[in-house]
Amino acid sequence: MIFKKFQLPFFVLLAVFLALQSCEKKSKNKLKKKSNLTEINRVIELGEKHFKNTKYDSSYYYFSKAKSLCDIQKDTTEIIYSILQLAYIEQNQGNYSGCESTFLEAFPYLKNNPKPNHHWALYSIIGLNYLLTLDYKLALYYYNQALRLKTNQFRKACIKNNIAVVYMEMQNYHKAIQLLVPLTLEKEITNRPEEFSKILNNLGYSYFKIGNQKGIGYMNQALKIRKQIKDDWGMAGSYIYFSEYHRKNNPKLAKRYAQIAFEKATKVNNPDDRLESLKLLIQNSTGNQLKKFSLDYIRINDSLVKARQKAKNQFAKIKYDSKLDKEENLKLKTQKAETALELEKQKNQNIILNFLVITGILSTIFLYYYLKAINKKEKFQTSYETETRIAKKLHDELANDVYHTMAFAETQDLSTNQNKESLLNNLDAIYSRTRNISKENSSVDTGSKYVEGLKEMISGFNTSTITILVNGMDSIDWLTLEHNKKIIVYRVIQELLVNMKKHSQCSLAVISFKKNENKLQIDYSDNGIGAVLEKINSKNGLQNVENRIHSINGIITFDTKSNKGFKTSFIIPV
Repeated sequence: MIFKKFQLPFFVLLAVFLALQSCEKKSKNKLKKKSNLTEINRVIELGEKHFKNTKYDSSYYYFSKAKSLCDIQKDTTEIIYSILQLAYIEQNQGNYSGCESTFLEAFPYLKNNPKPNHHWALYSIIGLNYLLTLDYKLALYYYNQALRLKTNQFRKACIKNNIAVVYMEMQNYHKAIQLLVPLTLEKEITNRPEEFSKILNNLGYSYFKIGNQKGIGYMNQALKIRKQIKDDWGMAGSYIYFSEYHRKNNPKLAKRYAQIAFEKATKVNNPDDRLESLKLLIQNSTGNQLKKFSLDYIRINDSLVKARQKAKNQFAKIKYDSKLDKEENLKLKTQKAETALELEKQKNQNIILNFLVITGILSTIFLYYYLKAINKKEKFQTSYETETRIAKKLHDELANDVYHTMAFAETQDLSTNQNKESLLNNLDAIYSRTRNISKENSSVDTGSKYVEGLKEMISGFNTSTITILVNGMDSIDWLTLEHNKKIIVYRVIQELLVNMKKHSQCSLAVISFKKNENKLQIDYSDNGIGAVLEKINSKNGLQNVENRIHSINGIITFDTKSNKGFKTSFIIPV
């Protein structure tokens, strides 16, 4: 698993802190009159303090506040720093789609910022985010972008190791070895025991996977260093590798190493390594021990999912409240300006005409920003509702699987190979579904690969019992369609197909695209059991479809009869 093999994210975190913290200190020495920089730095320091104490919700709150206090013209360094910290916290808590949305905010500020350390930190976080969501192509792209920057040898070594980890995840261990071997000779690495041990461990594991006996030597060297520096976090990873190494030839020793790994991971509160070590213990246990380890795995995994989802909801609310406060301050300032203008009008009757002209200009500006603020408020409300919907999906779908697996573990004889294999498959399914829900809510590519992504999404619903036909998609000039409308078309079709898969019991679905003058029409139909109108109006996926279409001034109609299939058509302006 990625969390077991990717030992180097702490390189990234440390480098981000050091690089950007130095920038912050330099900024403090350049305070200007009428600048809000003193307050911004005070709030940033509070965010850092809470982060070090693992109070991530409080840290997220203060970095959000610091970001809202920044002047986009003067405080570029502080804005970038705050955005990167927010993105890392979201990533650290498993909110990969939220992390992606956050780090994209940093790109406009980097355009006019020549400091390579800022770019390096951003590319490192982006690369890790795509690695954790299994998008290896994009992970390699952004890591190579970071590698091309003019930074010191230590940061370059960090990135090379990260690239090697991507190749390890792709099972291209020969490529990983080519990158890792030279790193073991660099002074920038060998002088840092913690980082050196991580590279040795990755190298040893890669040799082990290709059947080379050098692997165990490197892994032993890494463990020896970690014992010397009392690195319990690293030792947990080492013992996991040792357990996997001995699993086939010495199951008893493999079980012992897995038990030690579990104890170390528990000591440093590393839930991912706890789950990985429990999985190894399950593979090497029978009878009551197997049942105990299986129930522990389910309990820890369920707690981890709930904790990370709670953090996602909390971050979404903090982000929404932060924007709301900023908009409220803008509104109060505008009202104060209007009051001042009214007083000026009463005092200066002789210049009433000029006053009216000025008032008209200010009113126009106010209206523009007011409408813009309302639009932003609605977007963040939608974001918050989306997070809540994801939380419900996790509760409704995962809860059933977890309950079923716990019942199976408690009632079945787990000493048999068949029941043991069934239990392991159920546990893998629970973990995979948790990761897939995060990936399902990732961003939509609205560029040149939009059609390719749309086709890939639709084809993903084809099964041995369900056939989906698509007509007219390539006849549409998608480049002329606005960014937000492309996203809505993608999400609406996705909602319809999810609804079809869950409820329709159909064997055939057809999606047709056609353009009439300046309107795009999309028709959907299937031969399932249909749905009555009352159910369509209920709060389910179809209600969400209707809301999306109406948000872009589109029209949607439903033509359905129970047991006679389901049809819908929606038209949007282009």
